[in-house]
Amino acid sequence: MDVGQAIRDARRRAGLTQADLARRARTSQATLSAYETGRKEPSISTLERVLAAAGAQLTVAPGPFDNGRTFADVLDLAEALPTRHSPSLRYPRLR
Repeated sequence: MDVGQAIRDARRRAGLTQADLARRARTSQATLSAYETGRKEPSISTLERVLAAAGAQLTVAPGPFDNGRTFADVLDLAEALPTRHSPSLRYPRLR
């Protein structure tokens, strides 16, 4: 998902300028512009707040890694890998 495009689309559907949406979302117009152009990435909670201010909402669709079995397989594999533990910590020598 292109977060910037999602914000821009929601803002335009709501008929808002960046300044209007920024004010509603309690952020600055410059920050909103940075989100829309991809120069900054909002946190999930900020993205939800910005989209809600535009009258939209964040929804999460299942993806290819939403399968609990896949995650369990990865954990099983990680446990099966050999490990070597050193009794003391080693650091590279400083020059």
